[in-house]
Amino acid sequence: MNFEWTTDIESSICKDSLALRTKVFVEEQKVPVELEIDELESKTIHVVGYNHQHAIATARIYEKSPHTYKVQRVAVDSELRGQKVGMQLMQEVERYVSSLKGKAMILEAQDYAIPFYEKLGFIITDPNGFMDAGIPHHAMAKQL
Repeated sequence: MNFEWTTDIESSICKDSLALRTKVFVEEQKVPVELEIDELESKTIHVVGYNHQHAIATARIYEKSPHTYKVQRVAVDSELRGQKVGMQLMQEVERYVSSLKGKAMILEAQDYAIPFYEKLGFIITDPNGFMDAGIPHHAMAKQL
């Protein structure tokens, strides 16, 4: 898998990211499109993992506070889940954040994905959790 990064919301990379996110979050998880596509699109850095020019994984990041990057909209094509694609994506995100001199990554994990993020070294920072788009979440963080 090769990764492409962009801040250009008009780029093919960003369009591929939005298409995959729409498939995963809007179509599969029934998240309203107005919650999925938001005002942060033009303020975030988007990454897409490609396999033979086919977008199979995506995420976006932004600097939430000095040296702390928030990871959002992590998605993997449903046909490739369980094949370490998400692991490769998050390793690339960590590599990129480190290249930006990031010291920590934070995210809001859907509860079913907590074990996945724990394997990557994230810890729960909000034991109470919260609902987002009707889906239970917990805040998590990882020091780099």
